[in-house]
Amino acid sequence: MKENLPLILQLIISVGLINVWLFRFNKLTEYRGGGANNMKEEFQAYGLPIWLMYVVGFLKIAIAIMLIVSIWIKELLEYNLWLLSVLMFGAVLMHLKVKDPIKKSYPALSILFMIALILYLSMPQS
Repeated sequence: MKENLPLILQLIISVGLINVWLFRFNKLTEYRGGGANNMKEEFQAYGLPIWLMYVVGFLKIAIAIMLIVSIWIKELLEYNLWLLSVLMFGAVLMHLKVKDPIKKSYPALSILFMIALILYLSMPQS
């Protein structure tokens, strides 16, 4: 099971990112920051430009795809995880910026935890 856990976590992260950025993009969720009803309103609530929403969305979808590809091309995994960590840390900071309750940061914090677990389990054992 230990050797399969990183793969399972990669898939969970990938499906989650695709769900948020493709299927729930224009929908209200309990995790939207600043009382926003959709992704565009969320970025506006954070005081971020709309063009950045498209950049972040592109990066997250690309990372989701690359996390799946990295099941076979293992050299891609670490780079994608570090980039996603930066984006998730930024998401937590944005929730703090608008004084959201901690619950709204749970998705980003969960992904950060899964990334840490993947990196730990993928390290060579000495």
